[in-house]
Amino acid sequence: MKKLFSIALLFVVAGLLSFTGDKSLQLPVPKGWSKPLYDFSANPLSEAKIALGRKLFHDPLLSRDKTISCSSCHLPQTSFTHIDHDLSHGIDGRIGKRNSPVLINLAWSRNFMWDGAVHQLDAQPLAPISNPDEMDDTLVNVLQKLRNASSYPALFEKAYGDTNITGERMLKALSAFMLTFISADSKYDKVMRKEPGAAFNEYEARGYATFKAQCASCHTEPLFTNGAFENNGLAPDTFLNDKGRMSITGKTTDELKFKVPTLRNIELTYPYMHDGRYKNLQMVLFHYTNNIFESSTLSPKLRGGLQLSESDKRDLIAFLKTLTDENFTHNNAFFPEPPTAP
Repeated sequence: MKKLFSIALLFVVAGLLSFTGDKSLQLPVPKGWSKPLYDFSANPLSEAKIALGRKLFHDPLLSRDKTISCSSCHLPQTSFTHIDHDLSHGIDGRIGKRNSPVLINLAWSRNFMWDGAVHQLDAQPLAPISNPDEMDDTLVNVLQKLRNASSYPALFEKAYGDTNITGERMLKALSAFMLTFISADSKYDKVMRKEPGAAFNEYEARGYATFKAQCASCHTEPLFTNGAFENNGLAPDTFLNDKGRMSITGKTTDELKFKVPTLRNIELTYPYMHDGRYKNLQMVLFHYTNNIFESSTLSPKLRGGLQLSESDKRDLIAFLKTLTDENFTHNNAFFPEPPTAP
């Protein structure tokens, strides 16, 4: 129990959790943010549950051949995405059809995945676990592997009071861990909080003004996403043939619409877009000014492209870099727990 407390204490020290009067854990809401959308009454946080979720998140046991973990595509140091290839890779070298989305500030999300296929965080891990191009396993098989593993029965008992390993318990433990992925301590945040010595330089200040004028309607502060689905003018990839939100709703009005990603830690989360087609921010801004694919579902805000000069782009990138939260990406509590000494 002492070790589990020390794990939770890392989150408390980082400001990601606080103890309530009965020693349960409560996710704090950063100043100026709305109330989380996640239903904590159905999954109260505890230090033991978070510790269990941490181990599960980094354990390749959740994949069919025990080679791919959640963190294989969602690395803590890159805001819980991957940067070494454009499309996600799974077992046996299989390649998916989308770039891995970042996993931050999930308590404020209504929909998950690029097309919004999942509406509940507790159910989200089932998608990569069962996807043949990702982890290619079944929940039944994963649970059996956990029951046969020497360490998991005791961890489930600490988290839930007995050694019964169920799908619901596994998924809620993963949620408990992922809910602690709160990024709210970048330079931008410090400036907004008016912390002593925190100020934008002239380039960042101009970039912020440009951002508010041309980008904020979709990338709404403080989460830097409006949570909606938009067609941002990417020309369809004829090989991937990804219809986006339309593949879920069946509505032609949703064709080529994808969930608006957060811009927090954007400096670290290349390549960009749902298919990872752009390698840097300069290419992204060139797309928005010169390369918009006009279609019937294109966001009205983007018709004709954005009007940005080269100096506007330079300033905008300077501002976007103020959204990098190094305290978040270097938080030891998000990485695999160091192995215990024999």
